[in-house]
Amino acid sequence: MIQDRQDFRFAGVVAPLWQPVAGMVLAAALWFVMFSPWTSPHINFWLVMTLAAVSLTTWVALCDRGWMRRLRPSLPQIVVGIVLALLLWGVFWTGDKVSQVILSGARDEVDLIYGMSSGTPSWLIGLLLLLVIGPAEEIFWRGFVQRRLSQRWSADTAMVVTLVVYTLIHAWSMNVMLILAAMVAGAFWGWLYRLFPRWLPALVLSHALWDTLSFVVIPY
Repeated sequence: MIQDRQDFRFAGVVAPLWQPVAGMVLAAALWFVMFSPWTSPHINFWLVMTLAAVSLTTWVALCDRGWMRRLRPSLPQIVVGIVLALLLWGVFWTGDKVSQVILSGARDEVDLIYGMSSGTPSWLIGLLLLLVIGPAEEIFWRGFVQRRLSQRWSADTAMVVTLVVYTLIHAWSMNVMLILAAMVAGAFWGWLYRLFPRWLPALVLSHALWDTLSFVVIPY
C-alpha cells in the first residue's frame, strides 16, 4: 500500500485534490446532458457518451503522467477481468428478475434504459462500449478519482465518496433502476479496487466486457 501511495507523488509533492474534484464536476455536467429530461431528448446519447468518455480520459492524461503505465495487463488479469464481467452480469440478471417481482414499473424503467440505443446500430454500440466507454469509465472513476482521493483520505473514505458521486450523477435520469444499477456496479468495482489497486487492468476489462454483454450481447 505504501508503494502504491508513492505512485501519487511527483518530485516529492502530493498531487492536488482539485484535479479529481474538477474531474467529478466535469463528469456531473456531462451526465446531466446525457440523462436529464431537459437535455436528453435533444441529443444523440451514444455520441455524447463517447465524447464524455474521451473528455474524462483526456482529463486523466493531463493530470496523471503515469496513468497508462498502470494499465499494462497480464494474462492473470485478463482471465480475472473476464470472470468478473460474467459474475457481475449474473448479479444483474438475478437483480433484474427480483426487481420485477418486488418493484412495480421496474421493467418499464429498464426498457427506457435500453431505449437509449434506438437508432444506433448494435455493432457500433458494442464497439464503443468495449473500446472507449467502458474502459474510460473505469480509468476515470477507479484509476483516477478513487486513487487520488485515497492519497488524501483513507482508502475506505475514498471508496465511499467515489461511489456516492458515481451514483448521484446518474440521478439526473430520474430512473430508479439506472441509479440502483450504477450504485451496485460502482460498489462492485470500487470495493475490488479498494482491495486490489494494482489490478486496475482487470477491472477495466471487466467494465468494458460487462457493458458490452449487458447492452448488446446478452441484454437483460
